[in-house]
Amino acid sequence: MSKKALITGITGQDGSYLAEHLLALGYEVHGLVRRVALEDPERRFNRIAHLIESIHLHPASLESYPSIFHVTSRCEFDECYHLAAQSFVAESFSDGFSTMNTNINGTHYILAALRETQPRCRFYFAGSSEMFGKVEESPQNERTRFHPRSPYGISKVAGFELTRNYREAYSMYCVNGILFNHEGPRRGFEFVTRKISSTVARIKLGVTSELRLGNLDARRDWGHASDYVRAMHLMLQQDEPDEYVVATGETHSVRDFCELAFDEVGLDWKEYVRVDEKYYRPAEVDLLMGDARKARERLGWHPRYTFTELVKEMVHADMELLTKATERKDRGRGQEQ
Repeated sequence: MSKKALITGITGQDGSYLAEHLLALGYEVHGLVRRVALEDPERRFNRIAHLIESIHLHPASLESYPSIFHVTSRCEFDECYHLAAQSFVAESFSDGFSTMNTNINGTHYILAALRETQPRCRFYFAGSSEMFGKVEESPQNERTRFHPRSPYGISKVAGFELTRNYREAYSMYCVNGILFNHEGPRRGFEFVTRKISSTVARIKLGVTSELRLGNLDARRDWGHASDYVRAMHLMLQQDEPDEYVVATGETHSVRDFCELAFDEVGLDWKEYVRVDEKYYRPAEVDLLMGDARKARERLGWHPRYTFTELVKEMVHADMELLTKATERKDRGRGQEQ
């Protein structure tokens, strides 16, 4: 009998890769989605369009405990992966209230609903390297003290502690994954890596002429999302629940990302990149780099993508996406004429 998994945030980057991975392993995959998404599937389900016939979607909102309880009381799950969140750091500064409400209460609602209806369901919480923030040591591991520098980071620390508390107080199988930055062609356009790769494509194809960014010296530990969802699954297969850092152990600057991305299409990044102070954070996080030794030793996890391969894949995917969109527009104009 196949295992059943529930994914919150199934329409996002990580959710779509995780759904693919679990389906390949023979899971029955369920996902929570906002009702408004069900009413606009073409736009909202673009990342999971190729999976839509193979998964089960349930309308629910992280702001509504009754809607979550309704799902968990009607379907039994072996595993729950809580990925849904307001995850754009810059947005968390401009709207901290909704970030806190969604990320903290949403996590609490999921945990509480599972405890009431199916306490044996294994639970995964998507933590973030942003919880470390102003780091005291580098690289960061599972014992490094948290010092978040954004409402997003603060909300993730709260979710981390809620998850650990449910494990300790109610003996539930609850795991925290502390994932460092993970990207890919399905990343949202508001995130700096996708902003770079998509704008590189637009510049190369003559749609725009410059790329405006904030702190080019900020350094991150960047991996590929498809690698990181494998780690999520492995965490829930262990005998005992625990915390795990997932990272490549390498750090690169935003400038490095730009240089590689522009090189891939034969352009010099210095001619097109402009630093704009409006993209700086009120409280900057300059360096994040993870120590995933525990994940390697206990889970047998290793990243498959290199940083260079990640950047190249993103640029080529955005070139292909924009080329197809341009061709569709040209065909449309031809039909109108």
